[in-house]
Amino acid sequence: MLVAAAVCPCPPLLVPEVAAGAAPELDGARAACADALGVLAAARPDRLVVLGPAEEGWLGSYPEGTRGSFRGFGVDVGVRLGAGGAEPSASERELPPSLAVAAWLLERTGWADAPVQGLGVAEQLAPARCVEAGAGLAGQDGRVVLLVMGDASACRSVKAPGYLDERAAGFDAEVARALGAADVAALRALDPDLAHELRAGGRAPWQILAGAAENADLSGALLYDDAPYGVGYLVATWS
Repeated sequence: MLVAAAVCPCPPLLVPEVAAGAAPELDGARAACADALGVLAAARPDRLVVLGPAEEGWLGSYPEGTRGSFRGFGVDVGVRLGAGGAEPSASERELPPSLAVAAWLLERTGWADAPVQGLGVAEQLAPARCVEAGAGLAGQDGRVVLLVMGDASACRSVKAPGYLDERAAGFDAEVARALGAADVAALRALDPDLAHELRAGGRAPWQILAGAAENADLSGALLYDDAPYGVGYLVATWS
């Protein structure tokens, strides 16, 4: 049963060592993410499932204890998903960047409230498959909480990774409204082709959340909405 969810952005720039001199620019986002994780802890969960975009065929599972790093972004910072789990073997794959950011957030806030499972979500996963996957997560035994990682559009300015697209601001505004209102139907209705064109990597994870929350009767709160560097970053909670 889904009892709470937190939605956070997943740029590696959230990690101060990656952002370097620009780190203070995302202090507000980091604080909002910490507040969102506090809502998850307060829900007294039996299990935390972390979702994030990844280069997967569909859904790739990462058990608690899986390691990740930000060496690909020029800093020697390593993370581990959750506080428990077996020590990973040298042959195990590392966390994708989105889940590495989630692991960093969990370590930063001292998460020890429930076992953790990671899921890497293919960015092109069809909406119906997303909703189906979400319903499966909500159907697990016990009190389940979700940490949903994903950025909004990357086309909010001429300096954005995807350059300026006039459709991006409206797309992000609707996502922000839906997340703040826990509007399951609006998230389910997001156009995957438009999201792909706008480089909104959070679309599939958000639609998994929609599937998980279909009958959960949760209320939403939008904690952060900004577009530094021309990329939409949103933080929200459902509880």
